[in-house]
Amino acid sequence: MNISTPTLLVTGASGHLGRAVIAHLLDTVGIPADRIIATSRTPATLADLAARGVTVRAADFDDPASLEAAFTGADRLLLVSTDALLEPGKRLQQHRTAVQAAVVAGVRHVVYTSLPVPETSKVSFAPDHLGTEQALAASPLTWTVLRNAWYFENLLHTVPGALAAGQWSSAAGDGGIAYIARDDLARAAAIALAAGDTRKRTLTLTGTQAWTARQLAARISSATGKPLEVVDVSLEQLTEGLQAHGFPPALAAVFASFDAATAAGDLGGITDDYAQLTGRAPESFDAWLLRNGAGLSRA
Repeated sequence: MNISTPTLLVTGASGHLGRAVIAHLLDTVGIPADRIIATSRTPATLADLAARGVTVRAADFDDPASLEAAFTGADRLLLVSTDALLEPGKRLQQHRTAVQAAVVAGVRHVVYTSLPVPETSKVSFAPDHLGTEQALAASPLTWTVLRNAWYFENLLHTVPGALAAGQWSSAAGDGGIAYIARDDLARAAAIALAAGDTRKRTLTLTGTQAWTARQLAARISSATGKPLEVVDVSLEQLTEGLQAHGFPPALAAVFASFDAATAAGDLGGITDDYAQLTGRAPESFDAWLLRNGAGLSRA
């Protein structure tokens, strides 16, 4: 075991972002596998990481003792925000529990995945992120807050249905989103986690352009050869439409809040924090689209 290298822990390691972070720790940053701890509610899904020498532990964000045990021995910890979106207050409580568990376990530095402008964002779960940032600020820990812009990959959830119908209902108006690839955010998180930095700092990680729905539709239509018209609707109409397509009311409200935030400019800010942290530019939308066009146009 290389005792000169800090032990790094990644929560939510069975998720897309967490897995990508660990891949970058191993293969991009070059962290020895025996200095990485991967936690999950379902550790059996991480057998492939265990086979590479990564320590795998169970961690339940609703069980403080579980988190304290899982975090013990870690020097630096990546707290990936949980997916408890629909039960008001649950996600923030989970994050506060994790922050306290990190303190008890002797973790020195926490990297946290937040979102842009949580103080004022119209995204429905922005208060969860703001509250977590405040919990970190009130703790004895040092921390790096990564305010992650929207993933390009989020388009894979909405665009295929819109392409199939030829229409993309949007309540975002002329608002733009500074999308960035999830893998770029994973790279940034790995670098921030592996760094020896002990400052308390907040970085906003964005792409280099804020894309409106119409700009995206034009690019996607050209790439897929399928027509895609953006249809302006109100937030109420968007919410009703989501429910008509099977979204539970609470989830429809969450998705509609994304358009409200976009229209308000909450997701369109651009920074160079990503390049400053990683030393490289984020992937462009055109490059991402070239790799993912088939996924967007699936029937």
